[in-house]
Amino acid sequence: MDRVRKGRPGVRHRIGAAIAVGAAAALAVTGLAAPAQSADAGAAAAKAADVNVAKNAGFESDLSNWTCTASSGAIVASPVHGGAKALKATPSGQGNAECSQIVSVKPNSTYKLSSWVQGSYAYLGARGSGTTDVSTWTPGNSSWQQLSTSFTTGANTTSVTVYTHGWYGQSAYYVDDVSVLGPDGGGGTDPVEIPAVPAGLKAGTPTSTSVDLSWTPVSAATGYTIYRDGTKVASAGGASATISGLTPETTYSFQVSASNAAGESAKSTSVSVRTAKGGGGDGGPVPKHALTGYWQNFDNGATVQKLRDVSSQYDIIAVSFADATTTPGQITFNLDPAVGYSSTADFKADIAAKKAAGKSVILSVGGEKGTISVNSDASATAFADSAYALMQEYGFNGVDIDLENGLNPTYMTKALRQLSAKAGPNMVLTMAPQTIDMQSTSGGYFQTALNVKDILTVVNMQYYNSGSMLGCDGKVYSQGSVDFLTALACIQLEGGLDPSQVGIGVPASTRGAGSGYVAPSVVNNALDCLTRGTGCGSFKPSRTYPSLRGAMTWSTNWDATAGNAWSNSVGPKVHSLP
Repeated sequence: MDRVRKGRPGVRHRIGAAIAVGAAAALAVTGLAAPAQSADAGAAAAKAADVNVAKNAGFESDLSNWTCTASSGAIVASPVHGGAKALKATPSGQGNAECSQIVSVKPNSTYKLSSWVQGSYAYLGARGSGTTDVSTWTPGNSSWQQLSTSFTTGANTTSVTVYTHGWYGQSAYYVDDVSVLGPDGGGGTDPVEIPAVPAGLKAGTPTSTSVDLSWTPVSAATGYTIYRDGTKVASAGGASATISGLTPETTYSFQVSASNAAGESAKSTSVSVRTAKGGGGDGGPVPKHALTGYWQNFDNGATVQKLRDVSSQYDIIAVSFADATTTPGQITFNLDPAVGYSSTADFKADIAAKKAAGKSVILSVGGEKGTISVNSDASATAFADSAYALMQEYGFNGVDIDLENGLNPTYMTKALRQLSAKAGPNMVLTMAPQTIDMQSTSGGYFQTALNVKDILTVVNMQYYNSGSMLGCDGKVYSQGSVDFLTALACIQLEGGLDPSQVGIGVPASTRGAGSGYVAPSVVNNALDCLTRGTGCGSFKPSRTYPSLRGAMTWSTNWDATAGNAWSNSVGPKVHSLP
């Protein structure tokens, strides 16, 4: 499980305030400021503004009907003004990230053009009107603001290009809820009116970590947004949703809004929900103190096992590994003939048998050679959809994140939350970062773990193949010692993770890793030190963590090669923790 680390992304250069002001003044001089509207034009617009001739005006259908120069546009789920999606366009080089659409209009007609924008310099305009083309702009805002102007078409004008763009050298801008209101030009219309506020919001009987919500469908709505305590937490295509990842015995307030291409309604009347009492904080099917082992779906010289042969000491068995596909973010699983199964059905039967024995069998994503990349909304959705499909097909209880070629915390968080919403509250979610990934809460892995803390089962950091590292006391500790295990675990324990979400990951034998092997007795001393305050080395934590989840090893196969010495020693210790 050697790891390859990616370099840090480049630092974005800042543009001086004087340059920005100068650019704004120059643009105003060249006539790009919003033109004044005459009283007659305003009256005509009000009279004719009965349809929105822009298509996909809220970007709910991604970039359909829109064209962005140099692939500068992308659809994002946050920030949005209305509905579930918005446009993000990023200027680069000599490009201004223009996104445009050709709309059908009537000759000799007046249209009111508007959109909501956020971010850096943002422009809105129309060209090809046959009369006077118009545009308006804003130097930027950290919140949504509306740009608005109007234009009148010529005697022979039947189509107009509406556009939005940013400015050279500036950062990204966001656009949502574009409106071109005027007479129908024959090209069909998006809804003119924002849908009504949803009524009848009610909650089903909540579990300790989830609740089913439903409401009365709203005519003309194409989607709904669910808010928890005022914060957006989910989107739905129909009039119901399951909200997971909740904390046991906690009261929440939920609201829902309806949206279409015209925008988003106000939020509904709230409904209050109190979750049920949890099962002792055991993370669903996983025991309070658990032993995790990785099972190898390949032959690398360790004992070749079938799942049925894995020691009963293991509570979580991570099948290693999922495979990437040609679709970014998407994963699949290919059973290696080398492990000896006569059929996939036989493998699935072993998973079912382990689960019947009270074990959790999960699919590990990544590994040393794993190339799965989740770095966009599309790849996050592809990950969640494919992972859930594999859980359904094979019976996996969840997933393990062992991405060793970089991790994007924003999109991996989205992927895991989407997966959790599909799989429900009993999904098992584990992680296996390297030591460097958990040295600081600013690291991508640590950020991801904290982002999904409410649905996270355990982080089994790999205390090997890493050399010396800093402990939580600021001192340097060398791998292969009890101090290395306890002082580095302390960083996670004091950095925001619950003790029940921290485990110690070590090789099962000297052949299981390039370096960092410690005898099972050292692992047991570290477990005692962290949970009871005994068995410590020179480092002794300022407090104990009795609910520490347990320990992990790479791998059950290397453990079997050594006669299961690791699991036979560490397993009973884990299961006897306070």
